[in-house]
Amino acid sequence: MMKTQRGAIVQGTPKRPAIAARQQGYPSLTGFRLLTISCLVLPALFAAGCKKKPVMPPPPPEAQVITLAPTNVPIFEEWIGTLDGFVNAQIHAQVTGYLLTQNYAEGSAVKKGDLLFQIDPRPFQAALGQAQAKLAQDKAQAGKTEQDVKRYTPLAKEQAISQEQLDDAVQANLAANAQIKADEAAIESAQLNLGFTKITSPIDGLAGVALAQVGDLVGQSGSVLTTVSTINPIKDYFQVSEQSYLKFWRHHAAGSGAETNLELELIFADGSVYPEKGKFFFADRGVNPNTGTLQIAGLFPNPNFILRPGQYGRVRAQMYTVTNALLVPQRAVTELQGTFQVAVVDGTNVVKIQSVNVGGQIGADWIIESGLKPGDRVVVEGTQKVKTGTVVNPQPFEASTNSVPGS
Repeated sequence: MMKTQRGAIVQGTPKRPAIAARQQGYPSLTGFRLLTISCLVLPALFAAGCKKKPVMPPPPPEAQVITLAPTNVPIFEEWIGTLDGFVNAQIHAQVTGYLLTQNYAEGSAVKKGDLLFQIDPRPFQAALGQAQAKLAQDKAQAGKTEQDVKRYTPLAKEQAISQEQLDDAVQANLAANAQIKADEAAIESAQLNLGFTKITSPIDGLAGVALAQVGDLVGQSGSVLTTVSTINPIKDYFQVSEQSYLKFWRHHAAGSGAETNLELELIFADGSVYPEKGKFFFADRGVNPNTGTLQIAGLFPNPNFILRPGQYGRVRAQMYTVTNALLVPQRAVTELQGTFQVAVVDGTNVVKIQSVNVGGQIGADWIIESGLKPGDRVVVEGTQKVKTGTVVNPQPFEASTNSVPGS
């Protein structure tokens, strides 16, 4: 009811029940509906959120593999070698005397007959003069005895003298002739000694350091004066184990001369390779019982005298060739209590741990003697992630990878 300005009472429009109820503090019908929907929907949502989602299996681990293929592999071996002159002539004094001169430059090349040292020749010249004078004296005596024999012979026939006198004259003449021969030998010896005062090189080669100085007293019992070595070609001695010797012999017909065709490489201490190839020279007559090794000598051309006696180097030679060999990187092979194993991936990408027998080592690879066959796929990277029965995602092995082996 409303009262107008004139005092009249006007009948108003009745209020909605919801508004009236809200005004009176009661919940509306819409609120009841929302509450009812919430009570029905929220438990359903919570129930749906509590259900487990399906778990997706992880992808198989990636493994880098190689596929084995047979190949021919040359087998090389290396030994520590010591260089030595083809001929080493130790120069000694053959007579006793004082050194007057040194006639060569140390470390220089010399020819056979070149003068190296000069010993004071004067005492030996005097000895030669004495021997020659003694020869002249004894020749004169021999002439007298010869005349005695000629004179006494007819007298003895006429019995003018006794036979004993003739016999004495004959024997004296024989003794005088013998003395002449002795004097001639003494002269030859004196000439040799005089010649020995000139100490010359007996060979072509490189002369070493002089171990005696001018003014030193030298002689036959003295030390070495110097050494002359022929170093073109130069020898290289190295020791070969009995096993290596037998392997080489098994792969070459005995007595076929194959060892004489064995080509040698010389590797210096800095890792560089000598450009000239060497060849087999000889093998010692027997194996050293103390070391179980056989001494081998090789020959290397040395036209520029780069190689010197006493120098060390590694000698490398191809001993034989393994045909149809299977090579596996060393990182793919694991050793467990003396047993070597590799991880092999079959056609269904399932891994199997396979025991193998390894042979020689070629660079970063092993030669597999048994346990694998051509076409097998071997895990190279990722070996620690797999075991027998593991399913992998095989990928081709990249040799340039920087991964740690066996990771």
